[in-house]
Amino acid sequence: MLIPHDTRIALDTVVDLVNTAPEDELPPDGPTDGLVDGLEDGLADIAALYDFAERHLISGVGTLGEKDLGAVRDVRSRFAEVFAAPDARTAVDLVNRLVAAAGTTPQLTDHDGYDWHVHYFAPDASLADHLAADCGMALAFIIVAGEQERLRRCEAPGCGRAFVDLSRNRSRRYCSSRTCGNRLHVAAYRARRREAGA
Repeated sequence: MLIPHDTRIALDTVVDLVNTAPEDELPPDGPTDGLVDGLEDGLADIAALYDFAERHLISGVGTLGEKDLGAVRDVRSRFAEVFAAPDARTAVDLVNRLVAAAGTTPQLTDHDGYDWHVHYFAPDASLADHLAADCGMALAFIIVAGEQERLRRCEAPGCGRAFVDLSRNRSRRYCSSRTCGNRLHVAAYRARRREAGA
């Protein structure tokens, strides 16, 4: 699956945004023990919101306040619903509402040393609208390509973190093969060893 660079960046951003949610915002049918046990809000305050924007090189952020924090948390919950959507039609409805509410204004730009790419947010958009527009369009790209099932939650017991499965054969099951995947493989290996020794 060929994904343009700016779309990939937006996908990474939306995954990171969804994964800032505290434990009580995980999908109701998702796991809530183990790795995420006690997970706190990664957007607990305005300083965390500034850190998020800086980490993802979001331009034109300006001064952020409590209203911005609440709006970004709301966008985060709606993106979490997209990852939990049972089918493409449901995901499409959720993405359409997010993008429409953001007041998208697609425009080509080549700022900060980046080659031409599309910004979907209006000039001077709030951080929440910026995220809703750009990340929403990145998710739309995945859905239009018939790949909605690539928007997943980690299957490791106790995790539930969001990720986009960009593997060739759509076989990725864990948010990270180094942490969740490896932990489960080691546990399975130890269980087989105990079984063989018994």
